[in-house]
Amino acid sequence: MAKPLSLTTYLALARRERKIPLDLSQKRPAGYLIWLHCNDVSRATALVDLGQRLAAQIEAQLLLTIPHGADCPGGLEEIAICTSAPSEHPSDIQAFLNHWAPDCAIWMGHELRAGLIQATHDTGAPMFLIDGDDPILTLRASRWLPSPTRAVLQMFNHIFAREDAAAKRISRLVRGVTPVTVTGTLIEENPVLPCNADDLEALSETLIARPCWLAARVQPDELPLILDAQRSISRLSPRMLMILVPDHAKDAQGFLTQAKDMGLHVAQWDDGEFPSEKTDILLAENPKELGLFYRIAPITFVGSSLKPGHGGRDPFDAAALGSAVLYGPSVHNHLNAYTRLANAHAAKVVQNAPALVRALEELMAPDKVAMMVHAGWDTVSQGAGVINQIVSDISTAIEQAESQT
Repeated sequence: MAKPLSLTTYLALARRERKIPLDLSQKRPAGYLIWLHCNDVSRATALVDLGQRLAAQIEAQLLLTIPHGADCPGGLEEIAICTSAPSEHPSDIQAFLNHWAPDCAIWMGHELRAGLIQATHDTGAPMFLIDGDDPILTLRASRWLPSPTRAVLQMFNHIFAREDAAAKRISRLVRGVTPVTVTGTLIEENPVLPCNADDLEALSETLIARPCWLAARVQPDELPLILDAQRSISRLSPRMLMILVPDHAKDAQGFLTQAKDMGLHVAQWDDGEFPSEKTDILLAENPKELGLFYRIAPITFVGSSLKPGHGGRDPFDAAALGSAVLYGPSVHNHLNAYTRLANAHAAKVVQNAPALVRALEELMAPDKVAMMVHAGWDTVSQGAGVINQIVSDISTAIEQAESQT
């Protein structure tokens, strides 16, 4: 079938684009390869969560592409091959597809790469658009020429829209060629972190009737602010205990030294110590034990967020286990997750140590922390239904596409 004039014009303009060197040093894994493309790095974790669920069903490997120059969010490279997407120049696109030869493609977001989508469509790989909203094109053709948006959208096997209004707008564009389903916004689906039941019982008994809060995934450059907050909140609530978990176990010794230098009494969990009445801080070295501490602490400050450069850490782990979430302003790697929790009044941003103290003081009221915990649980639970529906529909479409080849 001949390409529409609008698409032909777009592809001609793409030939003028600057080529961007591709990193093709990693080998393509054997077997079925699911290609996940995400224009917004803050949404990459949610997309990879979906990819994991799908890969488990059809025994596949994952490839994640993000914009050129962006960093892959922490932890995702252990799950998927992470690399930059090619430019819209045809030679870059062809080199990318020749190397990776994806068996299907899942795109997230509303920015459309018409050249890349067209070339992928020509390979016969089924393609799916997640979080569909008002589409925009990466390259803009002349305003005197028709837009190729309609032709591009019709290349997808299935489009999943964020909301009814977006689905109606997209449906008018695809004119029945591509199925459009309303699913809601895709969010991270976190498996509940495990914990040792004996440790949970023992620590719960030790801390009975004693207030506590958790500072999780803390970086060395934000530790002084955290320690200041603990010292300040202890003046308001003398029995307040802080559980402190660094983002990396290697930093624990330095954390211990700084806390003691400030005159704070520290119990070391990894040495088998339990907090006494004089203990200000329970220091745990291993972030793998956060499943225990999220269950213990009604309030969690999720670290790696007070100072720029760390990008924040996933807040849904804490919310899923019944802990109200506080966080700093630098959370770009998980911005959507924090936005959803904040909009639901399940999380609150704090800019500095005094703001953290004020938030902790406010949440000492049981009714207020209970409201945040309940809102957090509702927010986390919403993601499961969205993922289940999308995975089911994509699995069916892949089976249908394979049966026709």
